[in-house]
Amino acid sequence: MKKLLMICGMLFCVITFAHAQGGNRNGTPEERATKSTAQLTEKLTLTADQQTKIHDILLDQNTQMNKARAAAGDDRKAVRTKMMTLMQGNNEKIKAILTDDQKKAYATFLEERRTAMKNRMGGQGTGQPAENQ
Repeated sequence: MKKLLMICGMLFCVITFAHAQGGNRNGTPEERATKSTAQLTEKLTLTADQQTKIHDILLDQNTQMNKARAAAGDDRKAVRTKMMTLMQGNNEKIKAILTDDQKKAYATFLEERRTAMKNRMGGQGTGQPAENQ
């Protein structure tokens, strides 16, 4: 009986550890929208009204992205196309909310994200290897 309890306990620990390491790494659409809104608030000094509007845009985007992933299954190209379309449309919606100074900072922020993504992807699509950091 002790052995059975020990095995069950160890199995529970392994499952918990595995879930903590890889289970839904990015969080729910609400969590991702909140995190992104906080990041934009820090970078762009958003007002409370801007934060609310941007959070709503990002929440809708994240929800639609989850649906696109589920609908496309293993077709990564279709998912990528859908996500790029969503992101471009939402970037325009976000820009419409921002002041001129914030728009400049937002453009810089997006460029930093693109550069970071290229570096994480190992320079794929650029024809050049990623810089080692």
